Amino acid sequence: MQRRDGLDLVLLGALWGAAFLFIRIAVPEFGPIALVEVRVLIAAALLLGWMAARGELSAFRGRWRQLFMIGAINTAVPFALFAYATRTVPAGFAAVLNATVPLWGALIGRVVFGEKLGIDRGVGLFVGFVGVVILVAPKLSVGGETLAIAAALTGSTLYALSAHLTRRLLPGMSSLAISGGSLLASVVLLAIPTLMLRPTTMPSAAAWGSVLALAVGGTALGYVLYFRLLANAGPTSAMAVTYLIPLFGMIWGWLFLDESATATMLVGCGFILGGVAVATGIVRNWMPARRLGD
Repeated sequence: MQRRDGLDLVLLGALWGAAFLFIRIAVPEFGPIALVEVRVLIAAALLLGWMAARGELSAFRGRWRQLFMIGAINTAVPFALFAYATRTVPAGFAAVLNATVPLWGALIGRVVFGEKLGIDRGVGLFVGFVGVVILVAPKLSVGGETLAIAAALTGSTLYALSAHLTRRLLPGMSSLAISGGSLLASVVLLAIPTLMLRPTTMPSAAAWGSVLALAVGGTALGYVLYFRLLANAGPTSAMAVTYLIPLFGMIWGWLFLDESATATMLVGCGFILGGVAVATGIVRNWMPARRLGD
């Protein structure tokens, strides 16, 4: 991973960690579907305007079917699932559940795309899932939270699937074009559900401010960074951003939402981060190279 990719990774982790904070603030007033629609509509308008100014709108020609697929599985559906989940579970907790993305990515790579799993990935998957069990077990007795956890884990699985599919379906397409096109596709996909489930009262200024922050930072800028990482460093490194999201999510939740980081949450987070680091090869890559003759 190049230095710029590393900086992109940290910035993206901070942006997406903060996203859970803003979702937590805005979703009670907007509802999950309307929140996502307004968020992606603003972000899509920003990126499409940028593309128009650069004369790059022709990049979409012949790619709409693929962009709609990526828009559905990387944005429209998982965004709505996480918005629903964050109505019930704390922002930091939702961020930790999002950290399972590399686990699902390794599993999908093996089962769907025939990638070798290897001993390290197998051990990492096991350790990571132990962390998920530790994390969610105390909350499984509450029906509403069980559904929220299931929604978040389903969203994480879709994120992982989209990381594999994007490079296969849209080779050579710029990160800006993939971001703008997939967000526009999400706007179209969510239009009718939003009309049916729109809020009955006007959301407050705080809720609108949170949506604006989500759209500009977490979505428009975040997507450009993410798809650039995906193109430059590959799915494994791009999905590694979810290692940082729980850390930033808990920091922002502690600073601004008065949320506490319990011992169970920290232990579960440690298992998940350790598991995904092993499963995706981060630990192996960071180990010093053996010298000749050793």
